[in-house]
Amino acid sequence: QVQLVESGGELVQPGGSLRLACVASGDTFNDYGTAWFRQAPGKGREFVATISKSGDGTYYADSVRGRFTISRDNAESTVYLQMSGLKPEDTAVYFCAARRGYYSDFAGDYDYWGQGTQVTVSS
Repeated sequence: QVQLVESGGELVQPGGSLRLACVASGDTFNDYGTAWFRQAPGKGREFVATISKSGDGTYYADSVRGRFTISRDNAESTVYLQMSGLKPEDTAVYFCAARRGYYSDFAGDYDYWGQGTQVTVSS
């Protein structure tokens, strides 16, 4: 099992940048594919980005491709989401997720979730 703790969410102006971090503890982190999802008020959980166990494979939602970058540091058991060109529609609670094995863009594939961090994009 792994435990996940996200951080880095805050209020940012449109066009701004932000980096989220998710620190894992427990099991061997590089056995897990990881991903970021988000949930806006009144909406369902939405896939954002995912990264393979080694970090050499990534996949993004169309809505964030070219603006967001997912990365991981297995030595630090941390996965990051670098966000730039932020828009008001990026406002959401962002969740980190992990699953043993292959990475995925489907929320139902993930067994472990963090508590979320709030990102608000507003002037």
